[in-house]
Amino acid sequence: MSIASQIKVLVVDDTNTSRMLIRDGLEELGIRNILLAKDGEQALQMMMSTPAHLIISDVNMPKLDGLGLLKAIREYGPTKKVPVIMLTGRSDRAVLESAIKLGVNNYLTKPFTVATLKKALEAIIGKF
Repeated sequence: MSIASQIKVLVVDDTNTSRMLIRDGLEELGIRNILLAKDGEQALQMMMSTPAHLIISDVNMPKLDGLGLLKAIREYGPTKKVPVIMLTGRSDRAVLESAIKLGVNNYLTKPFTVATLKKALEAIIGKF
């Protein structure tokens, strides 16, 4: 059984189109257990009840942005070590530096391809 069939991924983005593109990319890579959240607040509630094995989160979102979500994930014992990939359309070095300080595991810049998504995932969970 491959890791792709065993992993649960939480996709967090306030744009429905982006959530669907990420979901479709994950499915193309064989990942089927995908949770979707429209903002960091909803994602945090989901992680408190049924933690995912990996989070892919946009930076810019209402209610709770990606950096706030990452900080909360790192401060909560049961989710402290859950890998997080930050997704941003900006090449803002300050945002990336803040994410690194908060413990982000990897990042992707929009627009991304399935190949770059796979590379970001494999850097965290290994080849699949």
